[in-house]
Amino acid sequence: MAESSGDKVVVDFRTEPPRYKHWRLRIDGRVALLAMDVREDGGLQPGYELKLNSYDLGVDVELYDAVQRLRFEHPEVGAVVLTSAKERVFCAGANIRMLGRSSHGFKVNFCKFTNETRNALEEASAESGQTWLAAVNGPCAGGGYELALACRHIVMADDGNTSVALPEVPLLAVLPGTGGLTRLVDKRRVRRDRADYFCTLEEGIKGQRAVEWNLVDEVVPRTKLEETTRQRATAFATQSDRPADARGIALTPLERTITEDRIAYRWVTCGLDRRRGVAEITVAAPTAPPADVATAQAEGAAFWPLAVARELDDLILHLRTNEEDLGLWVLRTAGAADVVEAHDRFLEQHASHWLMREIRLYLRRTLKRLDVTSRSLFALIEPGSCFTGSLLELALAADRSYMLDGTREGDTAPAATLRLTTANFGAYPMPNGLSRLASRFLAEPGRVDDLKGRVGQDLDAAAAAEAGLVTFTPDDIDWDDEVRIALEERAAFSPDALTGMEASLRFGGPETMETKIFARLSAWQNWIFQRPNAVGDRGALQVYGTGQRAEFDRRRV
Repeated sequence: MAESSGDKVVVDFRTEPPRYKHWRLRIDGRVALLAMDVREDGGLQPGYELKLNSYDLGVDVELYDAVQRLRFEHPEVGAVVLTSAKERVFCAGANIRMLGRSSHGFKVNFCKFTNETRNALEEASAESGQTWLAAVNGPCAGGGYELALACRHIVMADDGNTSVALPEVPLLAVLPGTGGLTRLVDKRRVRRDRADYFCTLEEGIKGQRAVEWNLVDEVVPRTKLEETTRQRATAFATQSDRPADARGIALTPLERTITEDRIAYRWVTCGLDRRRGVAEITVAAPTAPPADVATAQAEGAAFWPLAVARELDDLILHLRTNEEDLGLWVLRTAGAADVVEAHDRFLEQHASHWLMREIRLYLRRTLKRLDVTSRSLFALIEPGSCFTGSLLELALAADRSYMLDGTREGDTAPAATLRLTTANFGAYPMPNGLSRLASRFLAEPGRVDDLKGRVGQDLDAAAAAEAGLVTFTPDDIDWDDEVRIALEERAAFSPDALTGMEASLRFGGPETMETKIFARLSAWQNWIFQRPNAVGDRGALQVYGTGQRAEFDRRRV
């Protein structure tokens, strides 16, 4: 999961159940039990112990893998109980010593990934027919409570010891950065004054008061916790539309080759131009789609839409965590538009099938991961590309798009075109809940309806520009210089300013719980992570556990 490259630890997000150190997964008919059992000496890096079921990135990588496998390999599971395998403790949250010794960039990426995984739990409950419940069998603090908050139903032991808490402000001078503050008031609708008190209380709240304040859904005697949670899970599973008699597909090991200047999967490749700070990502189209669902299911993880989602997902995570200096991602596609459109049509026609639904939801999550990535995104639309339907979403997600008008001199390839499919009109919403087209045309919502009349049409550069689907359309004479200048200009700007600018411009329109988490809570947390009150020599995060008191700069900023 992690290996050293010189002085740097390279994180690998690929894993599988036999390699888990920290989780136990058991399937019992329609209900799965996922128990947290963190190995104290199993940290991703040396220098800290994962006591009290505290977690680091390695623990969360395994959790994410389990979430994926439950959805794809176990269609029979309609409910998942999340609990602890340790006596008298649920989860103490993110490991404090790990946070204290980590770089700012690592902390930011860690929190972003954990947020995305919690969002995936909520999506499973809301969209996938796989409801998550938390059985809180011991103290549940910080990120541990944030994990429970991502579940639809929380059952807590009423034993005089078990409590829920968000103690980051009084203990560490940071925030509950994995959605805790947002879910407290937006999801659980805890009254603001109560939330304020709760978030400044180190010891947390237990028993009936936790129910009265809506911090948990119910409390039961410890002796009845397992039985009660099982009953609730069975009830949720009974309501699920996931097929009890279906066979899942195996998420086989993802094949990836990494060299000094290239990362390659089956359908996704990425050139690494370290001198310019550019990652050049190309997604390739396949041949014809399968004839029917049975054939697609037999292809399993090799079925093109699923394979592309897995490869792009892994690449995004790898580049984010291990290639921080590649600040500009250039997005390209290659292949036949007809084939991409045929796959989109296939997924839509069979959208009620559990596997096709899961694939579309996975594509949605992967595109959202791209949306919230702190890298500049430029799409280059050239002859031979296939920015069609689901792959057109890549260009619509980009901060800018450049489309070559006409052909290249001496090149026999036909001019580049774009093609809309029905997938562009709501199948893959952004974190703000809108399609990328709706987000693009906030000032002209009628344009989205007009574009529905152009589904299936090949739009050349002039038509794409007229439709508002691309930013610039230079011809062959100007293409190389215009693209080169755009890339060089981007590289000359402050990465910090670009990150803030891009995040602010990408999500116009309504706010959702997701956008509040990423654009408000995370932004404040990332700022606080750099402030001396948290990370200075006498900051709370640095002196925690030493017996010394933190020293604060009392000036408000």
